[in-house]
Amino acid sequence: MRWLILGAGGVGGYFGGRLQEAGGDVTFLVRPARARLLREQGLVIESPDGATRLQPKLLLQGEPAAQPFDTLLLTCKAYDLDGAMAAVAPYLGSATAILPLLNGLLHLDRLELAFGAERVLGGVCHISATLGPNGEIRHLDLPPRLTFGERAGGGSDRVRAIAADLAPAKFKSVLSENVLQEMWEKFTMLATLAGLTCLMRGSVGEIARAGGAGIARAMLKEASAVAAASGHAARDKVLEATAQRLTDPASAVQASMLRDLERGGATEGAHILGDMVARGRALGIATPLIEAAACHVAVYEARRAARKEA
Repeated sequence: MRWLILGAGGVGGYFGGRLQEAGGDVTFLVRPARARLLREQGLVIESPDGATRLQPKLLLQGEPAAQPFDTLLLTCKAYDLDGAMAAVAPYLGSATAILPLLNGLLHLDRLELAFGAERVLGGVCHISATLGPNGEIRHLDLPPRLTFGERAGGGSDRVRAIAADLAPAKFKSVLSENVLQEMWEKFTMLATLAGLTCLMRGSVGEIARAGGAGIARAMLKEASAVAAASGHAARDKVLEATAQRLTDPASAVQASMLRDLERGGATEGAHILGDMVARGRALGIATPLIEAAACHVAVYEARRAARKEA
């Protein structure tokens, strides 16, 4: 199976690198600056699961490929999706499977519109990884997990082939028969985590110690109500674990969206918070706390855009 990985950052670089390490046929579609660095020093992964240095196969946007790829692993941020779709389009064939690992759900509609619903799988990943100062990939804590499957449920030859290719890699890969449920559960958690930490401008522990655990639970209740009304109520054990995680007074966890805010970068506010509010509104479900967080981030984005235009 021929894999195309869009980008070689924390997420794409880790999963693609581990797949190559296990013998997979992997090509990374990267920008020129990243390509130069990878050619000079290789793809470096630092991880509690073992460090590695690989010489990756690289493709620059616009360069020809011998034939279409079998599977595309899409790991960009939501605000880069339009550019990503344009970049990968020349390398996709009629049978190419698209496995997106973006946060939230809104990207599924856009990918369907661009490439057709039959190409687009469901996918969700759990990993904490970032790029270090020298371009190395730093996997930070929990064992990474990649869950995927047909969005309609059940199995298929293509997802079973993907599962076989991923099996030897140094991360947990799960072929799910209900991947949309997994995606909704992460969406529910992430909308709460991002909304909470961005609105309060602190970590989970800082908010809990300041008396904000009730706010966290109320925000989770809003997101959970939207998920349930959409036909994807979170499983009890998942909801309980999420509530514990989001109210832990010892936790240093904060959403990557807050880190984006604090460094003055673009955020996925509209894709995560705005979409949760919009879905709730369409179903007649009030989400006042998440809406406040969405507004907070939207004001930041408007100011950021105004500064760029000035």
